[in-house]
Amino acid sequence: MTSAELETFVEIQGIDYVELYVGNSRQAAYLFCTAFGFTPIAYAGLETGIRDRMSYVLAQGTARLVLTAPTDPHSAVAQHVNLHGDGVKDIAFRVADTTTAFEQAVRRGARSLMEPTIVEDQDGKVITATIATFGETVHTFVQRNDYRGAFFPAYQPLHQTTDIGLTGLTEVDHFGISVEAGTLDEWVDYYRQVLGFQQVHQEHVVTANSAMYSSVIQSPSGVVKFPLQAPAPGQRKSQIEEFLASYHGSGVQHLALSTDNIIATVQTLRKSGIEFLYIPDTYYQTLQNRVGTIQEDIGDLREQHILVDRDEWGYLLQIFSKPLQSRPTFFVEVIQRRDARGFGGGNIRALFEAVERDQALRGNL
Repeated sequence: MTSAELETFVEIQGIDYVELYVGNSRQAAYLFCTAFGFTPIAYAGLETGIRDRMSYVLAQGTARLVLTAPTDPHSAVAQHVNLHGDGVKDIAFRVADTTTAFEQAVRRGARSLMEPTIVEDQDGKVITATIATFGETVHTFVQRNDYRGAFFPAYQPLHQTTDIGLTGLTEVDHFGISVEAGTLDEWVDYYRQVLGFQQVHQEHVVTANSAMYSSVIQSPSGVVKFPLQAPAPGQRKSQIEEFLASYHGSGVQHLALSTDNIIATVQTLRKSGIEFLYIPDTYYQTLQNRVGTIQEDIGDLREQHILVDRDEWGYLLQIFSKPLQSRPTFFVEVIQRRDARGFGGGNIRALFEAVERDQALRGNL
């Protein structure tokens, strides 16, 4: 695709919200508020005229999560949770013109799920439209420049206060997406053709037990970033295969949230009960030789099991939680960038081996 053709794509201004379908939105909201430091800002449910679901909207920095649970056992939300467990349903893109974005995407091959729709109340109007993507995940285009409310019409604002302080999380950095074997190139081509994304990296990772193929794609402006991964032939079941089997299809395996001080953020998250993957001390013995001089104390990184990787622009620090629900599927990454633009490619092997230790305990390796 030429640069002239890329210029015709509607600009994605950012991630408007991430919606997760969950079994119990009240309990999920409690977890993200008390453990991760999010603040509840809006609510929709029976009291606001929504009959089949209950949603809480949470915010921290510019990150906005929508946690939706079914109130009708026969609803689409209930069916999704029954099949997949708790997980990401919608990665919503903020745009200046929903109708144009939707029409361009459909013309270039996207499957329409909801045509441009206006919802409004006394605070203004929001225009949304939805397209299908990998698995049962969707993208909603959101035009909200004429809306002054807390979130959407039919949501009532919440003004709850808690004693839980912020944890230092600032924004959504990227989404780690797992797709079925043999479909990685198909989805890279889909995003390039439909939304004008660019492939910025690809890799084949192999450990003693398993392997995966990975490609990183991002929107032309770089505000939306998707590392995509698919299983590759290996000696045993990879963590990608474990996700696909437990989630029953392609989906978002993890959500990466940024922080400006990863050591302080992780210390706070640990105190609130979040568990992270264990990284052996041997990883840190050669860390400085591999990544060079860094500002952080290696002893502090070792104590918190934080990984470090460097690219041509700078370095990054990252850590991965254990799954947040009963199934070994969705987890959270915390990332701090010191000018780096990559996603920790040098750490993928270490991450795979850390996950494999937990897989072995679950009997899934």
